[in-house]
Amino acid sequence: MGAKELWAYDFVYDACANGQQIKCLTVVDEYTRECLGIDVAGSIRSGRVIEVLSRLISERGAPLRLRSDNGPEFVSKALLKWPAQESLDLALIEPGKPWQNGLNESFNGKFRDECLSMEWFRCRAEARVVIEEWRRFYNSVRPHSSLNDDGQILKILVGTLREGASSQFA
Repeated sequence: MGAKELWAYDFVYDACANGQQIKCLTVVDEYTRECLGIDVAGSIRSGRVIEVLSRLISERGAPLRLRSDNGPEFVSKALLKWPAQESLDLALIEPGKPWQNGLNESFNGKFRDECLSMEWFRCRAEARVVIEEWRRFYNSVRPHSSLNDDGQILKILVGTLREGASSQFA
Protein backbone atom coordinates (compact mmCIF):
# COMPACT_ATOMS: atom_id res chain seq x y z
CA MET A 1 0.00 0.00 0.00
CA GLY A 2 1.21 3.54 -0.72
CA ALA A 3 0.21 7.18 -0.46
CA LYS A 4 -3.05 8.11 -2.19
CA GLU A 5 -4.08 4.47 -2.35
CA LEU A 6 -6.82 4.62 0.28
CA TRP A 7 -8.46 7.59 1.96
CA ALA A 8 -10.79 6.99 4.89
CA TYR A 9 -13.44 9.42 6.09
CA ASP A 10 -15.87 9.67 8.97
CA PHE A 11 -17.67 12.15 11.25
CA VAL A 12 -16.89 13.48 14.73
CA TYR A 13 -19.44 15.56 16.66
CA ASP A 14 -19.05 18.28 19.28
CA ALA A 15 -20.73 21.51 20.42
CA CYS A 16 -19.73 25.13 20.98
CA ALA A 17 -20.15 27.14 24.16
CA ASN A 18 -22.97 29.07 22.43
CA GLY A 19 -24.90 25.83 21.86
CA GLN A 20 -24.12 25.47 18.15
CA GLN A 21 -23.55 21.87 17.11
CA ILE A 22 -20.33 20.98 15.30
CA LYS A 23 -20.07 18.17 12.79
CA CYS A 24 -16.55 17.45 11.53
CA LEU A 25 -15.84 15.40 8.42
CA THR A 26 -12.34 13.94 8.81
CA VAL A 27 -10.40 12.59 5.82
CA VAL A 28 -7.19 10.61 6.39
CA ASP A 29 -4.67 8.94 4.03
CA GLU A 30 -4.29 5.45 5.50
CA TYR A 31 -0.69 5.00 4.35
CA THR A 32 0.88 8.33 5.29
CA ARG A 33 -1.46 8.89 8.30
CA GLU A 34 -1.84 12.47 7.06
CA CYS A 35 -5.09 14.20 7.87
CA LEU A 36 -6.02 15.58 4.46
CA GLY A 37 -8.84 17.73 5.74
CA ILE A 38 -11.37 18.39 8.46
CA ASP A 39 -14.54 20.11 7.31
CA VAL A 40 -16.39 21.82 10.18
CA ALA A 41 -20.07 22.75 9.93
CA GLY A 42 -23.36 22.44 11.74
CA SER A 43 -24.70 19.99 9.19
CA ILE A 44 -22.85 17.99 6.56
CA ARG A 45 -24.94 16.07 4.07
CA SER A 46 -23.88 13.90 1.17
CA GLY A 47 -23.53 16.83 -1.27
CA ARG A 48 -21.05 18.53 1.03
CA VAL A 49 -19.12 15.27 1.54
CA ILE A 50 -18.78 15.08 -2.26
CA GLU A 51 -17.65 18.74 -2.41
CA VAL A 52 -14.97 18.18 0.25
CA LEU A 53 -13.68 14.97 -1.36
CA SER A 54 -13.72 16.60 -4.83
CA ARG A 55 -11.71 19.56 -3.54
CA LEU A 56 -9.15 17.27 -1.92
CA ILE A 57 -8.85 15.25 -5.13
CA SER A 58 -8.35 18.40 -7.20
CA GLU A 59 -5.63 19.57 -4.77
CA ARG A 60 -3.84 16.25 -4.24
CA GLY A 61 -4.86 13.85 -6.98
CA ALA A 62 -7.28 10.97 -6.64
CA PRO A 63 -6.79 7.97 -4.37
CA LEU A 64 -7.55 4.50 -5.71
CA ARG A 65 -10.17 3.81 -3.03
CA LEU A 66 -12.32 5.58 -0.45
CA ARG A 67 -13.42 3.92 2.81
CA SER A 68 -16.27 4.92 5.10
CA ASP A 69 -18.91 3.44 7.34
CA ASN A 70 -22.56 3.00 6.40
CA GLY A 71 -23.86 6.23 7.94
CA PRO A 72 -26.81 7.84 6.14
CA GLU A 73 -24.66 10.60 4.62
CA PHE A 74 -22.25 8.01 3.23
CA VAL A 75 -24.77 5.65 1.62
CA SER A 76 -26.97 8.22 -0.12
CA LYS A 77 -27.60 7.57 -3.81
CA ALA A 78 -25.52 10.60 -4.82
CA LEU A 79 -22.52 9.57 -2.73
CA LEU A 80 -22.69 5.96 -3.90
CA LYS A 81 -22.77 7.05 -7.59
CA TRP A 82 -20.09 9.74 -7.33
CA PRO A 83 -17.02 7.44 -6.85
CA ALA A 84 -17.92 5.43 -9.96
CA GLN A 85 -18.17 8.65 -11.97
CA GLU A 86 -14.68 9.57 -10.72
CA SER A 87 -13.26 6.05 -11.36
CA LEU A 88 -12.77 5.45 -7.64
CA ASP A 89 -13.45 2.23 -5.75
CA LEU A 90 -15.66 2.57 -2.68
CA ALA A 91 -14.97 0.33 0.31
CA LEU A 92 -17.87 0.54 2.78
CA ILE A 93 -17.25 -1.22 6.06
CA GLU A 94 -19.76 -3.74 7.33
CA PRO A 95 -22.47 -2.33 9.64
CA GLY A 96 -21.46 -2.47 13.31
CA LYS A 97 -17.76 -3.12 12.58
CA PRO A 98 -15.93 0.20 13.14
CA TRP A 99 -12.59 -1.66 13.43
CA GLN A 100 -12.77 -2.12 9.65
CA ASN A 101 -12.14 1.65 9.48
CA GLY A 102 -9.61 1.42 12.31
CA LEU A 103 -7.11 4.04 11.18
CA ASN A 104 -9.79 6.71 10.81
CA GLU A 105 -11.39 5.70 14.12
CA SER A 106 -7.96 5.97 15.77
CA PHE A 107 -7.38 9.39 14.21
CA ASN A 108 -10.83 10.55 15.38
CA GLY A 109 -9.96 9.47 18.93
CA LYS A 110 -6.75 11.51 18.84
CA PHE A 111 -8.65 14.44 17.33
CA ARG A 112 -11.20 14.30 20.16
CA ASP A 113 -8.61 13.82 22.93
CA GLU A 114 -6.02 16.33 21.70
CA CYS A 115 -8.25 19.02 20.19
CA LEU A 116 -12.00 18.86 20.82
CA SER A 117 -11.77 17.88 24.49
CA MET A 118 -9.03 20.46 25.12
CA GLU A 119 -10.86 23.44 23.63
CA TRP A 120 -14.00 25.40 24.47
CA PHE A 121 -15.08 26.90 21.16
CA ARG A 122 -17.17 30.05 21.45
CA CYS A 123 -18.62 29.61 17.96
CA ARG A 124 -18.21 27.53 14.79
CA ALA A 125 -15.96 30.14 13.18
CA GLU A 126 -13.50 29.82 16.06
CA ALA A 127 -13.79 26.02 15.90
CA ARG A 128 -12.86 26.06 12.21
CA VAL A 129 -9.71 28.10 12.87
CA VAL A 130 -8.55 26.11 15.91
CA ILE A 131 -9.31 22.75 14.28
CA GLU A 132 -7.40 23.68 11.11
CA GLU A 133 -4.43 24.78 13.22
CA TRP A 134 -4.55 21.50 15.13
CA ARG A 135 -4.73 19.56 11.82
CA ARG A 136 -1.57 21.32 10.61
CA PHE A 137 0.14 20.60 13.94
CA TYR A 138 -0.94 16.94 13.72
CA ASN A 139 0.50 16.62 10.22
CA SER A 140 3.76 18.52 10.64
CA VAL A 141 4.86 18.61 14.29
CA ARG A 142 3.14 15.90 16.29
CA PRO A 143 5.12 12.63 16.40
CA HIS A 144 3.56 9.53 14.84
CA SER A 145 4.95 6.42 16.51
CA SER A 146 3.51 4.15 13.81
CA LEU A 147 5.75 5.99 11.33
CA ASN A 148 8.83 5.65 13.60
CA ASP A 149 8.79 9.34 14.47
CA ASP A 150 9.70 9.73 18.13
CA GLY A 151 10.29 13.49 18.08
CA GLN A 152 9.25 15.75 20.91
CA ILE A 153 5.88 17.48 20.84
CA LEU A 154 6.53 21.22 20.92
CA LYS A 155 4.37 22.35 23.83
CA ILE A 156 5.31 25.97 23.18
CA LEU A 157 3.92 25.71 19.65
CA VAL A 158 0.65 24.26 20.91
CA GLY A 159 0.30 27.15 23.34
CA THR A 160 1.12 29.65 20.58
CA LEU A 161 -1.48 28.11 18.25
CA ARG A 162 -4.16 28.29 20.93
CA GLU A 163 -3.27 31.87 21.88
CA GLY A 164 -3.29 32.98 18.24
CA ALA A 165 -6.69 31.42 17.56
CA SER A 166 -8.18 32.77 20.78
CA SER A 167 -7.00 36.33 20.07
CA GLN A 168 -8.80 36.27 16.70
CA PHE A 169 -12.13 35.87 18.49
CA ALA A 170 -11.59 37.93 21.64
